[in-house]
Amino acid sequence: MSETQTPPGQEAHEPSCEAKFHRVARSGQVPEGYVRRFYVGELECAVARLEGRAYATSNYCTHLDCLLSSGKLVDDGLGCSCHGSVFDLETGEPVSPPATEPIAVYPVREEDGEIFVGVSEADIAHGGPRRRKPRQD
Repeated sequence: MSETQTPPGQEAHEPSCEAKFHRVARSGQVPEGYVRRFYVGELECAVARLEGRAYATSNYCTHLDCLLSSGKLVDDGLGCSCHGSVFDLETGEPVSPPATEPIAVYPVREEDGEIFVGVSEADIAHGGPRRRKPRQD
């Protein structure tokens, strides 16, 4: 049996696309104008606060996988510290090069002084872990 076939009697499990909210931080851990790194399971997120609102995105720039949580917030969005790409916090679209591909964005709720990020099983399967890719020998 090949590695891609499902054993008899077992169904392949497709990751769910239904978002579930997970507590990632206290609201005070992400002050105005800052971006921080948090995890939802294996999924690494950049959580930022701009103009009083919290945002959550993938933590990796689509240009060369630099950590966006090491970047800075600018007027246009989230700036990557490596090569200056900027991403819109609401849509994930690049607004300044060199990145040309969007980053993932996740819904955020703040309740009772806590930040919750909505991610699905599919988000987790697709988005993490990035820096620990298995070797293809």
